[in-house]
Amino acid sequence: MSFPDITPDLKAAMPELRGRLLANESLAPLTWFRVGGPAQVLFTPADADDLAYFLKHVPAELPVQVIGVGSNMIVRDGGVPGVVIRLAPRAFGEVKAEGDVVSAGTAALDKRVAEVAASANLSGLEFLFGIPGTIGGALRMNAGANGGETKDILVEATAIDRRGETHRFTNADMKFTYRASGVDPLLIFTAARFRGTPSGPEAIRARMAEVQAHRETAQPIREKTGGSTFKNPPGHSAWKLVDAAGCRGLKVGGAQVSEMHCNFLINTGNATAEDIETLGETVRKRVEAHSGIALQWEIKRIGIKAS
Repeated sequence: MSFPDITPDLKAAMPELRGRLLANESLAPLTWFRVGGPAQVLFTPADADDLAYFLKHVPAELPVQVIGVGSNMIVRDGGVPGVVIRLAPRAFGEVKAEGDVVSAGTAALDKRVAEVAASANLSGLEFLFGIPGTIGGALRMNAGANGGETKDILVEATAIDRRGETHRFTNADMKFTYRASGVDPLLIFTAARFRGTPSGPEAIRARMAEVQAHRETAQPIREKTGGSTFKNPPGHSAWKLVDAAGCRGLKVGGAQVSEMHCNFLINTGNATAEDIETLGETVRKRVEAHSGIALQWEIKRIGIKAS
């Protein structure tokens, strides 16, 4: 599967662009599932100004979406038409603590932000240590684990719109709900500031150790997976519903429901994106038939199916 190469036209329209444009670049290596087709264009901006310049000049009709480390995402086998933007840690990954505030670029790993906070003796961010994504994803989906959520610590987020204009959002502006924010999905987050609470280093490190131990003992973190597949319905645990419906270990092609944690799907080695998505939809149907509850995807699915 390949798309028409539009990079020459984009480069001609943006002579001052400093970032890298790649045509028909495979996205599978950039996702935890290791599946999926190419991006028609993969753009890696040099910095926030370069991203703003690109967004200001890219044709309005061309689809644009952003990815982080691909830890909670399925890229479909047909690939992603339009532009996929990947924010590189070198340009968007700085993390620093000043007083009780931790500032981070949105390409920074959640785990790294927790570590910097711990080094500054700031508590409240330990839950990020157990989330294998980036700050950009945490802002977009109000990422949470082990009793904490992004909404609990965010002070301010910075984003760029399709006109190349910069916006700042307070915690209230983000309109956080469970695993979601209310900010325009076309906006691309570039930075965030979080507030911690001064605390003793021993207590912080102990809490981070608890978070890590939970991940290692309860989740298939060494598999090709996408993290939590479905949102927890109000009053229920998704994994318990999946298990009760008899889906533990269920397989479709090379995809399987994890034996360790039923809310994780894994690529056993030769799965396609279609296998994984079909398995997820099969699980949803079985759960609804068994319990009457319609599970909602937490994993983001992008692109088109193979023809």
